[in-house]
Amino acid sequence: MDAMTLMMLVVLIAVFYFMIIRPENKRKKAAEQLRNSLKKGDKLTTIGGIVGNIVQVNDDTIIIETSDDRVRMEITKWAVSTTGVQTSTDPKAQKKESKPSDEVPEEPAAPAVEEKSAEEEKPADGGEKKPWDPEV
Repeated sequence: MDAMTLMMLVVLIAVFYFMIIRPENKRKKAAEQLRNSLKKGDKLTTIGGIVGNIVQVNDDTIIIETSDDRVRMEITKWAVSTTGVQTSTDPKAQKKESKPSDEVPEEPAAPAVEEKSAEEEKPADGGEKKPWDPEV
């Protein structure tokens, strides 16, 4: 191999490291730190979308209370997505909320309903249509 090919290979490995491997390791470390810093009373959202308050913290699991009815669930720490209530990250939803409008939004039009004639309602064999007959 000549020097140019070797240099290109080193640059490619460096790009992979700084663009893929290093940021992923940072995300993993931040998630682990978040899970280790959980304490009683924190509000959290799980990866499944369940929102609740922490009641008890164990080594590998936590117990959360999900509603005013005192429903308690035991979940593993790795299932915690964020602390606090997670909101939509959809830019369109944020744009609509932040833009006040004096206009009244239009109601969506009702879908058109096709009416069948009496001839279409009858079965092909000419007999009466029964409720259990399949549509043709």
